[in-house]
Amino acid sequence: MVDILERINTVVWGLPALVLILGVGIYLSVRTGFAQFRLFPESLRLFVRRLCGRGDSDGASPFRALCTALAATVGTGNLAGVAGAMAIGGPGSVFWMWICALVGMVTKYAEAMLAVGYQMTDGTGQYAGGPMYIITRGLGAKWRPLAICYCFLGVVASFGVGNCTQINAVMTGLQEMISAYGIPISRFWNPVMGLFLGVLVFFMLRGGAEGIGKIAEMLVPFAAVVYILLALGVLLLRAERIPDALMRIVSGAFDPRAVTGGAVGSAFMTLRVGVSRGVFTNEAGMGTASIAHGSARVSHPVEQGMMGIMEVFLDTLVICTLTALVILVSGVRIPFGFEEGMALTSRAFSAVYGDWVSILLAIEVCCFALATILGWGFYGIRCGEFLFGEKLQHRFALLQGGVVVLGAVLRTEVVWLLSEIVNGLMALPNLMALALLTPEVVRLTREFMRRNSV
Repeated sequence: MVDILERINTVVWGLPALVLILGVGIYLSVRTGFAQFRLFPESLRLFVRRLCGRGDSDGASPFRALCTALAATVGTGNLAGVAGAMAIGGPGSVFWMWICALVGMVTKYAEAMLAVGYQMTDGTGQYAGGPMYIITRGLGAKWRPLAICYCFLGVVASFGVGNCTQINAVMTGLQEMISAYGIPISRFWNPVMGLFLGVLVFFMLRGGAEGIGKIAEMLVPFAAVVYILLALGVLLLRAERIPDALMRIVSGAFDPRAVTGGAVGSAFMTLRVGVSRGVFTNEAGMGTASIAHGSARVSHPVEQGMMGIMEVFLDTLVICTLTALVILVSGVRIPFGFEEGMALTSRAFSAVYGDWVSILLAIEVCCFALATILGWGFYGIRCGEFLFGEKLQHRFALLQGGVVVLGAVLRTEVVWLLSEIVNGLMALPNLMALALLTPEVVRLTREFMRRNSV
C-alpha cells in the first residue's frame, strides 16, 4: 500500500503541481507589486495591535479568526513535518520551504482578503467564507461543481491532515517521552490513549465555531510562545553552530548529495519535499485558512489579508525555521533517506536540555495537535454545511472523535502520504479560483494602499 501511495504522491506533487503552486504565487506577487513585502510592516503593526486587544470590535473578532486559522496551520507539521522533510530531502528542503513561504505569503493574503470580500452569513447570523464562497460568488454559479469538489476534499482532509497526522504525532511524542524514562509501553497504549483523546475532541468540537474560536484564542498563542522560547534557548546554547546550519540548508538545496553524504542525491527530490511539506505546514494555496479568515468582520478586506501574511510568516519563517535549526545545531544524527518525525525533533531538544524536556515537548505536541484538530474541525464543518446543509455539527464531531482513535494506531508513513496527496488535490480548485480572481485582488490592494498611503 505504501508503494502505491508513494507513486500517487509523486504524480500529485510532480512538476506540474509545483509549477502551479509557485506560479500562482509569483503571478499574484507581480500583479500586486509584491504586496507581501510592501504590506509586511503594516501587517506586523496590525497583528501586534490585535494581539494586545485593540483590534476591531464589531462582528467576529479578526484576531480570533487569525487564531482559528493558526490553530489549523501551526501544528505537528511544524515539529514532526520539518523533521521528516529534512530526513527525506535533506536540510536543503528547508530552503525550499522558505521560498514556498515567501511566495505563499501573498497567496494566503489573497485567500484571506477574498474570503472577507465574498463572505456571507449562515443560519445563526455568523459570517462564513472560504474557497467555496469565493468560487460561487466570485466566479458565478456555473463554477459551483468546482466548489463542491473543493468541499468534498476539505471534508476528507479534515479527517486526514487535520486529524490522523496530528494524533499520530501525539502518540509518537508520548511514546518517546515514556521510553526516555525506561517505562515499558503496553500494546494497548495507543488504542486507550486514542479513545481518551477521541472523547476529548468530540466534546471540544461540539462547541461549534464560536467555541472553537475561543479555545484557539487561548491555546495557540500560549503553545507557540512556549515552543519559540524553548527553541531560542537551544540556539543560544549552540550559537556557534548556527552559521554552519544555515550553510547546510542553503547548499543542500542545490547539492543535497554533498550535505547528506549521498543519501539524498536529487535536487528535484529536495525541492519537491520542501514545497510539499511547506504547503502542508503553512497551507498557502490550499484555501483552508480562508474559511477561518472569512468569519472576521473588518473595515476593509485587505486588513484580514494582512493577517494571512502574518500567518505564513509565523508558521514557516519563524516556527519551522526554529525547528530545523534546533535539529541541525543539536548534533544528533539525521537518518537521511528514511522517514522521521517527532522522534527526531525530540532527540534534538533532549541532546541539549536533557531527557526532562521530552515531557514539555509532549505537552507542546498535544497542544498543537488539539489546536489543529479544532481548526480543521471548523473547516470540515463549514465544508460539510456547504455540501449537506447546516445542523451536522454533532454527527461531524462524533466522526472526528472516532478518527482520532483510528489515527492513534495507523502507521506514520501511510498517514503522511495520504495527507500530502489530499493537500495537493485541494490546492487545484483553490489556485484556479485565485488566478481567475487576481484582478479583484489587485483592485482591492490598490484601493487600500491609496486610502492608507502605503
